[in-house]
Amino acid sequence: MDKRMIGFIRALRAAGVRISLAESLDALKGVEVIGIADREQFRAAMKTTLVKEARDQGKFEQFFPLFFGSNRPPMEDVMQNMTAEQQKQLQQALDALSGNMQSLRDLLQQLLNGKPFDQDQMDQAGQQSGLNNANDMSQRSWFQRRMERQMQMQQMQQAIEQLLEMLAQAGMSQQELRELREMLEQNAQGLSDQVGQYVGSSIAERMADQEPEPKPDLMDVPFNRLSDDDMDNIRAEIRRLAARLRSRAALRQKRHTNGKLDPRKMMRANMKYGGTPIELKFQSHHVKPALVLVCDVSTSMRNCVEFLLMLVYELQDQVTRTNSFVFVSDLKDISMVFNEHEPMTAVERVLTENQPGHYNTDLGNSLNTFKKDYMGTISSKTTVILVGDGRNNYNNPRLDIVSDLMRKARRLIWFNPEAPGQWGTGDSDMLAYAPLSHGVFKVSNLRELGAAVDKILTDG
Repeated sequence: MDKRMIGFIRALRAAGVRISLAESLDALKGVEVIGIADREQFRAAMKTTLVKEARDQGKFEQFFPLFFGSNRPPMEDVMQNMTAEQQKQLQQALDALSGNMQSLRDLLQQLLNGKPFDQDQMDQAGQQSGLNNANDMSQRSWFQRRMERQMQMQQMQQAIEQLLEMLAQAGMSQQELRELREMLEQNAQGLSDQVGQYVGSSIAERMADQEPEPKPDLMDVPFNRLSDDDMDNIRAEIRRLAARLRSRAALRQKRHTNGKLDPRKMMRANMKYGGTPIELKFQSHHVKPALVLVCDVSTSMRNCVEFLLMLVYELQDQVTRTNSFVFVSDLKDISMVFNEHEPMTAVERVLTENQPGHYNTDLGNSLNTFKKDYMGTISSKTTVILVGDGRNNYNNPRLDIVSDLMRKARRLIWFNPEAPGQWGTGDSDMLAYAPLSHGVFKVSNLRELGAAVDKILTDG
């Protein structure tokens, strides 16, 4: 049993559930205390010790019956529930099926007797369907269909209809035919469930036998390659990253404050001591930045923008103020949403209310709206961050407005997930935008994004 439990734990790990060695030992000890006589208590002990996050509960429920379930489906002996006359009619109809259907007749006989497939039948069909090549649970339904075709289960449904039609012609009543159909379909579903259980168990055991592949650090996975699970993990990582950046910013502030002595401040502060330098005063050059974010929320940029907005608004104590805007074809002010909600909730609302379209990104038009309505948010102390890939669907890029922004702001920075080698390809205007900025940060993953935000806070 311990071997079975270890295989179950290894399969969960292979499916992406985080289970430590200590948690594995807790599961084994818990089952040792509770025992396996009560299946529900056993299941609860395993789930309590192994599953920490709600999103992993589905995987636990998927794998548990594959390792600790019976592969014997509940089936009923149809012949036993029939009268001698009905059995005779049924046997005559079964014998009357086409002569080239011997294997199908055998399958129907097995179905009528309520007998599940034996291990040899399952192993042979699994081998013929190539099940030994399956190593991921996403392949389960596909291999189940292949095995059912190998075992003629689709033809069996047609044979059932033919059998019932022959029984009707032989004089069996409609009520008897309905009852017979229900029992046959129930048994057929039992055989299908047995095949599905066999396929799932085979894949799960193969996953348990494989050494788990080392997963790349999520900080380094490109935004455009993140899975749904990766997205959830990164959202949880954002706050930890913000805490690290906040600590670094506080340390830099302390170094600035306790760095170079300020003679003028010292003289004024120590006049009450007759000029004796008792109180030391230091120069402070670090100023918290004021930010204006202009973010492209088209399909290719949504992940990058989501994480940037969450990170920046988790660090609001490190900036003077932040004004945020999003665009696809036109600009929209979203600052108020972040004033009213927590960062994660605000980002979710913004992305829900601003859906991407198909090839309708227009940064030039959005910049024009910004110039008309929001130019007052920029001063000589403002850092403007344009977040986008510079792809404009061949619309007017409005380089004149970018030049105005650059002159008016303290600095204008681009956050772009694309590498410089992609600039200028297709509808990209980045080769024209880049010279009209104080710098371009490549932000294709969370590590690069965090470093870029840290740099902005450093040079406040």
